[in-house]
Amino acid sequence: MSNTPDAVARLIIESEVRRLLSRYTHNLDFGNVEANAELLADAQFKVIDEFITGKDNIANFLRTNLQYHSDNTPRTWHSISNILIEVQSATEASSVCYFTVHQQTDGLPLQAIVTGRYIDTFALHDGEWR
Repeated sequence: MSNTPDAVARLIIESEVRRLLSRYTHNLDFGNVEANAELLADAQFKVIDEFITGKDNIANFLRTNLQYHSDNTPRTWHSISNILIEVQSATEASSVCYFTVHQQTDGLPLQAIVTGRYIDTFALHDGEWR
């Protein structure tokens, strides 16, 4: 039996990957550190040349490397675009997309503060895409 997904299965996988990318950015904007730590619990999270692994280490990284305001959020608005998803098999996929982070503070209006690319790999683990 082939591990190559048919067209419908590919669309479902692509939808799941898009949902994970969106969930991550929404969690960041709402200051949901624990939700993102859980989302990335099985991940190897790379920032520049540093690899962060494990739920607790990822939560600590997100707590200590983002600025949070009195409303317990970073007052950001992440957008992702130009999402390209490659489905390698029924259990593996990868994506690359652009991100733009906007931020608003008491002294500054909403404005773009950083842009870049997310390069991710995904795996189906115990029936759930991670």
